[in-house]
Amino acid sequence: MSAAFTWCIAAILTLSLLGLPIGHAMIGGSILYLLLAGLDMSTAAEQLLNGLYTGFVLLAIPLFILAAEFMNAGAITGRLLRFCDAIVGRFRGGLAHVNVVQSIIFAGMSGSAIADAAGSGKLMQTMMTQNGRYPPAFAAALTAVTSVIGPIIPPSIPIVIYALVSDTSIGYLFLGGVLPGVLIGLAQMALIAAVARRRGFPVEKPTPLRALPKITLDALPALLMPVVLLGGMYSGVFTPTEAAAIAAAYALAVSTLLYRNMGWGDIYRSLLASARTTASIGMLIAGALAFNYVVTIENIPKALSLYLQAIQFTPFLFLIAVNILLLILGCLLEGTTILLIVVPVLIPTAEALGVDMVHFGIVVVVNIMLGLVTPPYGLLLFVMTNISGVSLSALVREVLPFLWVMIGALVAITFIPDLVLFLPKLMGYRGVS
Repeated sequence: MSAAFTWCIAAILTLSLLGLPIGHAMIGGSILYLLLAGLDMSTAAEQLLNGLYTGFVLLAIPLFILAAEFMNAGAITGRLLRFCDAIVGRFRGGLAHVNVVQSIIFAGMSGSAIADAAGSGKLMQTMMTQNGRYPPAFAAALTAVTSVIGPIIPPSIPIVIYALVSDTSIGYLFLGGVLPGVLIGLAQMALIAAVARRRGFPVEKPTPLRALPKITLDALPALLMPVVLLGGMYSGVFTPTEAAAIAAAYALAVSTLLYRNMGWGDIYRSLLASARTTASIGMLIAGALAFNYVVTIENIPKALSLYLQAIQFTPFLFLIAVNILLLILGCLLEGTTILLIVVPVLIPTAEALGVDMVHFGIVVVVNIMLGLVTPPYGLLLFVMTNISGVSLSALVREVLPFLWVMIGALVAITFIPDLVLFLPKLMGYRGVS
């Protein structure tokens, strides 16, 4: 590791601690590296622009964000929640089960954990705490942990970013996330069932069977959205990037033309909110593109790969190490930062050891999603403290049991690759030869 790279890392850390956004800090540190290494400093801009303009897959990110904003602004959320309540609300702890099921269904629409927590999650928090039915801290913790399902089941913004840095098929990655996301949801529901009996959570009034067809028909246009997206992608009608545009158009059409619950003001606010979020993510990606060029010049990925092969690091041990590393980093860093800075360093080693890139990608994304609810700096923990008004310490106490069962699901996903690869192989994925 050269002195220039050491100064680069020091600059990024210093600028970040001074409050500069991490994307800007990485651009500044990369330019300093090029200066100290005697290289052309304009290379940073060249790498940034080349990465942004040749990364066609990046177009999916703002469009999936826009689709989530349209869903939250329209009447889609309420109809889907009524449908979920009709299906699982009749069991003990029914609203808690509804929280999980709605996250699984919404996963096919937004691709963002923060969007799920701020949209349908906020509504679930209100519903669960009405009339003291559930403790506010439990409701907030459940909303936080169920929100992580969204970016695992397609469409998924973290999966799109992983596809960018690994050059792996988005379509197969999307398919690979379905069973792991459902597995995590089932693990959460199993814990809810046990907790509901022990703590005496209420049983909701069952929805009459005669009302179920009407509720289902009312929610059907929203429920069809994942079918349209995934069916179109895997039938070859449109690409995953085009699917993001169709998702946004579909959410807008359903909210305005069918449900008639969205006006020009709502559309404007949705466009503005999605633009702000996209700009934030875009600057982070830009900084990572410049910094990854520096990492490549330093030959760090190849050196790490050769070192691990020299000490006979098996795929099994490598995956254990990756899980531990990412779970620790997830406590401290934002998920996109990990995907853009840490994961590219690990990919060459994974490939050299024969780890399947689709399987590895889903393991990485699940780890990063768990980081959103892992103390002390899980981003969703802070989101839910603001939404619910409960203290961080009370929220963490309720989150920890869910975190343990989700780590159990992660272990299964890591060491049973077919949990990830079963659906991709059905669609023709060959995997590692």
